[in-house]
Amino acid sequence: MADMTLDTARPPKAVGIVWLLLCINTMGSAGAKTVFPLPRSVIQLVTMGSLVAAFTLALVLNPRLRIRPSAFVFLLTMLLVPSVISSLGVGPGGLFRCGRLALFVGTLWLVSCWWDGSLTFVRYHIRMYSGVLLTVVAGLAISPGAAMPELYGGRLVGALWPLTPPQIGQYTAVIIGLTVLLVVGRRIDRTSAVVVIVPSLVLLALTHTRTATVGLLAGLALAICSLLLTSASARRFFGWSVLVVAVAAVGFAGAVQAWFLRGQNKEYFTSLTGRAKVWDALLAAPRTTAEQFFGTGLGDKSFGGLPIDNSWLAVYNEQGLIGVTVVAALLLVLGGVALLRPPSLPRACAIFLISYVVLSSYTEAGLGDASPYLLHLALAATLLAAPAETAPIPAPTEPRRRLPRWAREREVS
Repeated sequence: MADMTLDTARPPKAVGIVWLLLCINTMGSAGAKTVFPLPRSVIQLVTMGSLVAAFTLALVLNPRLRIRPSAFVFLLTMLLVPSVISSLGVGPGGLFRCGRLALFVGTLWLVSCWWDGSLTFVRYHIRMYSGVLLTVVAGLAISPGAAMPELYGGRLVGALWPLTPPQIGQYTAVIIGLTVLLVVGRRIDRTSAVVVIVPSLVLLALTHTRTATVGLLAGLALAICSLLLTSASARRFFGWSVLVVAVAAVGFAGAVQAWFLRGQNKEYFTSLTGRAKVWDALLAAPRTTAEQFFGTGLGDKSFGGLPIDNSWLAVYNEQGLIGVTVVAALLLVLGGVALLRPPSLPRACAIFLISYVVLSSYTEAGLGDASPYLLHLALAATLLAAPAETAPIPAPTEPRRRLPRWAREREVS
């Protein structure tokens, strides 16, 4: 039986390595063609090997299996139930993905004993995604043509590791938002912040990722608003941001519109780049009662050979209505806890992450399987965890002095 005693010490530095390995696992194996061809089997070996290494290292760091009760990780564990039931009829591929999700959840359980509401894991998150973006920059420098291929409409992709424009946009948006909040909370100097934010903004612009941009702006707005009553720097930042957005909307309306349209006509834009057709076909497809409640099993988040690109429909397709209910409960629990916490920088970071994931779930898949989105929500859970309380140490008492015999006899009488 797991030891429920909380470890209140600072997390070892190796916990950051565990977080990095989880990040590598969620980077996926499908994407753009790289400068140096990487067989998909090799990429899958690296991603799955990183997950096994993360679980093993977490087990070494936490040999007594200390865990912290977490509604978030508990609901992720519950998500395994419809996943396994629906994947039994799919074959080895579905069960393999269930095993991957189980290892991912198990690793989160093992590191949960170090979740204390601090910003430690935020720094892990920024560092590891900054490292991923450095590989993107390196690929752009080595081969600009491979990094911005015509196949993706000239949008930035990973030329050293197969990363798609939405992936790069997601990573840049998340580290920009978290770094801005650290600046507002005065937890990072401005020079370090500029080194992270400015290159990330350039990369985000080169990806032309609308979902990441809207998620960044909306998530930051909600996070900053949560600090307005308690932070003067948040009020100043909010005021300047409103001014900058107003000037950009008036003076650069044409350029902003052209960037968002990406050369598409308005009809194609309103159909969400063709996603709506896949969604309509998925909802219209006949399903048995078992498939409605448990789904068709974990797969590659596609329908009819086309990507679903919607977390809710992907979960419905693969894990059924039960999976959708569990994911909705997961987000409601995190959002409810965030609203009940007093204003603070960790709470603001959690609100940003939750808001970003919720907005992105409309045009991106990933809430039903091991993915960067679940890792973002896990980070939010670390920020919303209450600091562990240590048992009070009793004050030392002086030893009782032995009374003489005549005094003891008087006490007895």
